[in-house]
Amino acid sequence: MNLQRCPWCGDNPLYVKYHDEEWGRPVADDRTLFEFLTLESAQAGLSWITVLQKREGYRKAFLGFDHRKVARMTPDDELRLRHFNGIVKNRLKIHAAIVNAQLFGDIVDQYGSFFNYIISFFPKKERIVNSIVDMASIPTSSEISDAISSDMRKRGFRFFGTVICYSFLQATGFIDDHLNSCPCKSHPTPSERI
Repeated sequence: MNLQRCPWCGDNPLYVKYHDEEWGRPVADDRTLFEFLTLESAQAGLSWITVLQKREGYRKAFLGFDHRKVARMTPDDELRLRHFNGIVKNRLKIHAAIVNAQLFGDIVDQYGSFFNYIISFFPKKERIVNSIVDMASIPTSSEISDAISSDMRKRGFRFFGTVICYSFLQATGFIDDHLNSCPCKSHPTPSERI
């Protein structure tokens, strides 16, 4: 089989690096999961490359994605971030990142980690590796993303509907949607867990 990278990343070096080194790879640590939660929420209505290009700005603005520190940010911090050049300056998204950090911490306290919370929605607590033959086969949501986003909305999370949730699950490797022909595709045994 002639292996070819998923075409969605094009030839932009930043996008290619993200595809090859991060997208679809299992993530379990809370800092990285909060990073992707924040970035995916910021992406709502925008292209992913727009947010990816501002990633370092987000890292600085949101205190290295330490959810406990972000949860303590004040209205003055929100106002300051609305003038911070390294991020999307949407008032609602900035506020959402802070609210989401507070709620993220509540989940960590309840489940021991955000990973434990997310994986609890998966059958047998196992990641999913989908068979993806072409770009048209890549889903944009699933029953799992419906359930997670619904539960998170009930908890008060913002900018995290089912499509954003599904993107989060793909980015953090809970779901592997690399094309079958992509060299980054994982081929786990049935009992592999993240």
